[in-house]
Amino acid sequence: MNKFWTIMAHTYMTRFKTKSFLISTLISLLFIYGIVNIQTITETFTSDEADEIAVLDETGQLFTPLEKSVEGTSDELDLVAFEGTKEDGKEAVQDEDYTALVTLSLNSKQLPEAVYYANNIAEAGQQTVIEQQLQQLKVAAATEQAGIDQATITEIYKPVTFDKVALDEDAKTSEELNQARGIVYVMLFLLYISVIIYGNMIATDVATEKSSRVMEILISSASPVTHMFAKIIGIALLGLTQIVLIVGFGYFMITAKQDELTGGIFQSFGIQETSASVFIYAVVFFVLGYLLYATLAAMLGSLVSRLEDVQQMILPMTFLVMIAFFIAMFGLNMPESTLVTVASYIPFFSPMLMFLRVGMLDTPVWEVALSIGILAVTIALFAVIGARVYKGGVLMYGRSASLKDFKKAIELSKKD
Repeated sequence: MNKFWTIMAHTYMTRFKTKSFLISTLISLLFIYGIVNIQTITETFTSDEADEIAVLDETGQLFTPLEKSVEGTSDELDLVAFEGTKEDGKEAVQDEDYTALVTLSLNSKQLPEAVYYANNIAEAGQQTVIEQQLQQLKVAAATEQAGIDQATITEIYKPVTFDKVALDEDAKTSEELNQARGIVYVMLFLLYISVIIYGNMIATDVATEKSSRVMEILISSASPVTHMFAKIIGIALLGLTQIVLIVGFGYFMITAKQDELTGGIFQSFGIQETSASVFIYAVVFFVLGYLLYATLAAMLGSLVSRLEDVQQMILPMTFLVMIAFFIAMFGLNMPESTLVTVASYIPFFSPMLMFLRVGMLDTPVWEVALSIGILAVTIALFAVIGARVYKGGVLMYGRSASLKDFKKAIELSKKD
């Protein structure tokens, strides 16, 4: 047991001190800081002055209603009546006296139309605001010509009342579903990133030790099985350290700026309103998902002895994680689909998909327990097979990038 703790501690500390770990953690913390302070950062790089748009009204009747309409919609645009010719207006825009020039006219049906001139038309926001307000003026003019009362038009365009009521007493409301969707998305993303990064780290560690012949020394002092699980747990603790730092820093930042972070994305996540059971299931499926893929990564990593072969060997595992993630993204909008339900019992997909169902739906406890049971049995089976493959794989040298080497690794393990 002492050998297990020694190898685990060595794996943890060696990886903890690497520049890649420190830099990735720092970048993640800076990213969290940027997200929490996105509003302040945006305001810093945004000018307080509104963009001046020159408006050449050839009709003599559209500028005033358009100006009032835009003022009620956006504080970032300032419409200015232009008295010169169209060519003078274009020249003023090119000289950067105005951001853009808009010419207003009436078509053959006496309805508004416009042309937008700017040095470049990449800024879609300004164009969209003016276009939308002109559209409203066009609707008003068309309805007036048709003799339709404006109040009638307003009632026609008023959004239909569409309330959604769940008859099942245990079903989640629309608000609860939106909050659960945010929590589920965060957990799915964390699991996806963790499996990809730390699974690759485990496989690379094993291949590095084999390529430097350190493995021969290690297995002479501790069994390959002890070495495999010590490495899995050591890197798991490394990942946990990074996640705790990131999540803890994020929680601290959000708590410190709680009064400012109202509405928008922060409200949609609904962390404070989410049931504690969802967080418990998140931890359970996260740990089980990591153990499953970490064991698979260690087993695959033991079959190669060159770093350049690692990515090719763990490619099938990467594809499994990606498929699970893509199905989960689809399931965020359709959690009751047959695809999500069936896939939630498949061990490679259940850490993401069963958690998605738990978070989004009122899933019976027996279904969750069945999925966890299947996943736990699969992990145990992989641990047994993985230990055999690892035991023989660490003794294999030379070019090896084929899954056919499983048989050879198991045969070598039997000779010990």
